[in-house]
Amino acid sequence: MDRWNELADFYNGKKILITGHTGFKGAWITKILVMLGAEVTGYALNPPTEENLFDILELSSEVDSVIGDIRDLKHLKEVFDRVNPELVLHMAAQPLVRTSYEQPVYTYETNVMGTVNILECIRLSKSVKSFLNVTTDKVYENKEIDKGYVETDFLDGYDPYSNSKSCSELVTHSYKKSFLSNIPVSTARAGNVIGGGDFALDRIIPDCFRAAGNKTEVVLRNPKSIRPYEHVLEPLFVYLEILKKQCEDSGKYEGYFNVGPDDVDCIHTDELVAHFKKYWGDGFDFKVQSDGGPHEAGFLKLNCDKLKKVYNWRPVLNIEKAVSLSVDWYKAYYKGCDMKDFTKNQILSFFK
Repeated sequence: MDRWNELADFYNGKKILITGHTGFKGAWITKILVMLGAEVTGYALNPPTEENLFDILELSSEVDSVIGDIRDLKHLKEVFDRVNPELVLHMAAQPLVRTSYEQPVYTYETNVMGTVNILECIRLSKSVKSFLNVTTDKVYENKEIDKGYVETDFLDGYDPYSNSKSCSELVTHSYKKSFLSNIPVSTARAGNVIGGGDFALDRIIPDCFRAAGNKTEVVLRNPKSIRPYEHVLEPLFVYLEILKKQCEDSGKYEGYFNVGPDDVDCIHTDELVAHFKKYWGDGFDFKVQSDGGPHEAGFLKLNCDKLKKVYNWRPVLNIEKAVSLSVDWYKAYYKGCDMKDFTKNQILSFFK
């Protein structure tokens, strides 16, 4: 439990503000921080789906949960002034590619101006000691080539979601150079995360879970697309490490980092679903059927050598273990298990 104890020593009693705490990744990391003893304030919209991890874990009773729109600078600033956070983790976003085609203006307002707003609050704050902006692996200009993108590659996401996240990166770089020279600032470009508690539409594991529950086939739109799939706990540990270590030594630890699996675990979507079928068992199947939807990248991998070198980091879970943990969570949820306790145990097992 060395990793857990080191994090607890740092985060216990720390004031941290998380934007997007009601989302899938936000709820997981909020639960972790509560377990670590942090004083958590969350700022986000209401949970995005009726079934959602934030409510399942009853996190509103454990943190200072503020329902607000990241586009509302005045309200966000009021929360900053009240809380005086030491650490800030920015995860609030419009996170779906397909939705970005349907609502491009809202996507840019949220993902670009939301980043401006959080950075403006940090610029005017005297309490913040460390900031991390969570973006995505899709910030890069995707040339559909068999190589992992590195942090110095050109930022130019194709669709409105990906492009807005590229812009969020650039905004962060500008604020760092222009205003935040004395505050450690990093961005983390994470791959496609999977794990229990995701109920979003148009994400492959939640689609599999729903199909399994309804005993229907899941439809694969792009079965041969390759993505850097990883369990949600992998990048969350990295986020916590970045916020912690850059606070201790910004010269060594701040920067722009890819967070993804090893190459062997960058697999086709149909392989991922085959793993899900293996661990779920009877009552689940899938079929391939293109729906003629908007453009999505076919091939995408990350080179994480920089993170490995600077942070001495390695992924903990391979793709099969990531899928099996996800299936275990959803099966426990179906059975009516105590999901607060179940989720806590998955977290502790990961950090052993």
